[in-house]
Amino acid sequence: MQLVISSGLILIVVLWGIFAPASLSAIFDRILALITTNFGWLYLWTVLGLVIVAAMLAFSRYGNLKLGGEDDEPEFSLHSWFAMLFAAGMGIGLVFWGVAEPISHFGTPPPGITARTPEAANAAMRYSFFHWGLHPWALYSVVALAIAFFSFRRGKPALISAATESLPWRWAPKLSVAVNVLAIIATAFGVAASLGIGALQINSGLNAVFGLPISAPSQLGIIAITTTLFIGSAVSGVTRGIKWLSNINLGLAFLLMATLFIVGPTITIIDTFTTTLGTYVSDFVRMSLRMTPFRESGWVGDWTVFYWAWWITWSPFVGLFIARVSRGRTIREFIAGTVFAPTLACIAWFSVFGGTALHLEIWQAVPLSEAVKTDVSTALFVMFDALPLGTIMSVAATVLVLVFFVTSGDSATLVLGIMSTGGDHDPSARVKIMWGLLVAGIATSLLLAGGIKAVQTATIVFGLPFALVIILMVVALWRAIRQDWIDEDHRERALRRRLREIAEKPPGRSDQTSS
Repeated sequence: MQLVISSGLILIVVLWGIFAPASLSAIFDRILALITTNFGWLYLWTVLGLVIVAAMLAFSRYGNLKLGGEDDEPEFSLHSWFAMLFAAGMGIGLVFWGVAEPISHFGTPPPGITARTPEAANAAMRYSFFHWGLHPWALYSVVALAIAFFSFRRGKPALISAATESLPWRWAPKLSVAVNVLAIIATAFGVAASLGIGALQINSGLNAVFGLPISAPSQLGIIAITTTLFIGSAVSGVTRGIKWLSNINLGLAFLLMATLFIVGPTITIIDTFTTTLGTYVSDFVRMSLRMTPFRESGWVGDWTVFYWAWWITWSPFVGLFIARVSRGRTIREFIAGTVFAPTLACIAWFSVFGGTALHLEIWQAVPLSEAVKTDVSTALFVMFDALPLGTIMSVAATVLVLVFFVTSGDSATLVLGIMSTGGDHDPSARVKIMWGLLVAGIATSLLLAGGIKAVQTATIVFGLPFALVIILMVVALWRAIRQDWIDEDHRERALRRRLREIAEKPPGRSDQTSS
């Protein structure tokens, strides 16, 4: 039922976007205005709450609970595990926005800051850290933890509904089909948004290196080719295609970042990292709850609300994929690996790419702001053109986005197959192919309906209802973890008591009484 309902609804939107893109864009824009005006606060409170929950679980007595049985060991090495969750989590977005976001904030900063000033540059980096730091990874982590906990400790299927069904309310189990369908639709649109952004970035990279025209036909051709690649990878399975590609991509991303760190303004990058990390920590709560009720500004809605909605729509996909590869790890290890380590990696990435971009814009008059205004996807390659080894880095960045495209697509295809087949960890090739084609269809229809603006709108529209599902998942997870910890504590106390009784028993005395 879940497969039929979700795929049918998605197919309707895909056909709508292809045959009547103006109509789809107009409807989405009206819904977007309603959501950002009336529910922006819900996104902010929900995501901040998840950061708090993740921290409490990591540092609490519950952190030693294992995701699985006592004898379960992790299936993947620490390096492969991190590579897969990072590639699935936000790889394409980092390459796309690593330069474009800080430059965008520098030219159009948050309300109350004058554009193109040192304060605007500092705010640009601070908000880049904020949008790609603890908040999104805590969101992914808590959703993944809920799925993994109920799957590996309670023997439930790997579905979002496995958590909500455990709630003690009579109506909770009745929501299962709706919850799973909503998770599938949110996943499909969230991933399609990233694939649409990836197609734009690949197109700009091929234009910078080979002169391929930046146009809709080029982007649709890129989607067709990469879809073929990621479907093939998904059909090959997690332990081969997805794992190998993720390891390759992590290495390539690190190599590109290290090269830019060396050939770019190294001291400026280090200073940017140091200063921005301090302001990010000191302004953490203020940024987390910032709205603009007393001034006309769409900045928070265009950036923070969009990002939180984007992460929310990605969370069932990334959460289920992370859960799939995380059996055998403790809760504390799980949160450290899925929140703190990726946050540091993202902060380092933005320090290198954003710090270099701002340095070139401010001190060397490289027209990055103009590139962002003209076409956001070209900013990265304009920056490379102003640096040594620029062509080599442009080629590497294009390959990186291509492989991120494939890893995101194949991971999403696997996850959508799992969710739509009742939790089957190895869905059939036919199901994976169907979902791969549908996700590619969504990306195509969104690009035709308005490019990146339509992509952003779709994520916010479909993120709102799933935010409510995540709140239910958190309640269910906390209750289940607390109960399992109490049960394990009782078992350990009983075992210690029994061992103490045996140790205190006088030598030679038997429990058997003679007749």
